[in-house]
Amino acid sequence: MREIPHFIDGRAVGQATGEQGDVFNPSTGEVQARVGLAGPDLVDAAVQAALRAQPAWAAQNPQRRARVMFEFKRLVEARMDELAALLSSEHGKVVADSRGDVQRGLEVVEFACGVPHAQKGEYTEGAGPGIDVYSMRQPLGVVAGITPFNFPAMIPMWMFAVAIACGNAFILKPSEKDPSVPLRLAELFIEAGGPPGILNVVHGAKPAVDAILTHPDISAVSFVGSSDIAAYVYATGAAHGKRVQAMGGAKNHGIVLPDADLDTAVKDIIGAAYGSAGERCMALPVVVPVGERTAEALRERLLAEIGTLRVGVATDPDAQYGPVVTAAHRKRIEDYIALGVREGAELVRDGRGFALQGHEAGFFVGPTLFDRVTPEMKTYQDEIFGPVLQIVRAESFERAVELPSRHAYGNGVAIFTRDGRAARDFAARVNVGMVGINVPIPVPVAYHTFGGWKRSAFGDANQHGMEGVRFYTKVKTVTARWPESRMEGESSFIIPTMR
Repeated sequence: MREIPHFIDGRAVGQATGEQGDVFNPSTGEVQARVGLAGPDLVDAAVQAALRAQPAWAAQNPQRRARVMFEFKRLVEARMDELAALLSSEHGKVVADSRGDVQRGLEVVEFACGVPHAQKGEYTEGAGPGIDVYSMRQPLGVVAGITPFNFPAMIPMWMFAVAIACGNAFILKPSEKDPSVPLRLAELFIEAGGPPGILNVVHGAKPAVDAILTHPDISAVSFVGSSDIAAYVYATGAAHGKRVQAMGGAKNHGIVLPDADLDTAVKDIIGAAYGSAGERCMALPVVVPVGERTAEALRERLLAEIGTLRVGVATDPDAQYGPVVTAAHRKRIEDYIALGVREGAELVRDGRGFALQGHEAGFFVGPTLFDRVTPEMKTYQDEIFGPVLQIVRAESFERAVELPSRHAYGNGVAIFTRDGRAARDFAARVNVGMVGINVPIPVPVAYHTFGGWKRSAFGDANQHGMEGVRFYTKVKTVTARWPESRMEGESSFIIPTMR
């Protein structure tokens, strides 16, 4: 049985004793590897390696750090097929989707290659008589990231690329469900010329998380996962004096106005709802048609499109989506489907009990569609995180704005319309962090920033872009005066002013 090691101080570190986790092949249901689950001692070993390495890395000029990131990007691109296949074998998403996972992470690495510009400070000449004021952005030191199973390449690169480029050392605690790709990325960072100790990978469950959140030498923690855990990470990390950004769950809505291009909207909604088996925080699990005529037409077209979907193993090039990550997660999704029926929603298409010939032990859930879902239902309120699409009918545009605005989550929302004025009004008023206009999954490009509102995010900093640079650096401001000769006059005992 393959054993997946930790990666500390530039080398693989095994775990001779202690708890281990199973890593499944979701397409077959078989255990393919085991991963050691670290406790506080291994987390501390990673932190100590980071503390030793970080000062020299931070002292490198930003161009040199950028050159390492350029080479890292080149190596990841050269191994795209290898990484995508490895990712699919542990996560279950189809290989084309895994390639997208890696590529979206690389786009942030690309942004991080511009760190000489991104890390520039500010300068004011002549702020007072003979006085100049300037600021500089300096790294925090040792920082950490705790990442989820659904994007094992993209989200780690969202975090560590910016943090490391800014001069920090990084402790990555990826999901123990699909840990091999994060480990491989750390190996490629060393191959790219990154110093040992700057990027460390420690696998683990709650004991490892708690060790990160309470370690006195970790200055900041970035997290992506469920909202309940995000709230815990934020509260615990902040209580221990850390800077924390914690991204939580989502229940994204797709608003369909009567004037929308339904042919395009339906294809977009189907892809956003069922792609990656719905295991995306930016998936589109709720569609809100405005008006009964729109609702009936949309339902009919959605059903027809669902009928063409191909669910297959991760390596099937013709499959639109593959299995979910574990049997436990499949059961959770199917329990929510059963709950939806009990709550009174109309189950139009039932994905429970889906079995793929030759892969009956795989963790598959068929595409599921509910209609006449109401905001009072728990299945609407909760994040299901599976291939389940819910239709919530709205009688008016105002109601369509209200639904996502009042929901506990506020990650993303999309509107489908030809009416520019309606789209502009919606984007300005809706109480959600990321908005798509005829874009079903509005994940911003790498040089902008990613982050939701309400229970979708805790803390005041978003992921990547300049928000990421600000999160992983601290500002030092210098006020300087250079006299022409020796100091003249008497000592001053009042606060300096610029008059």
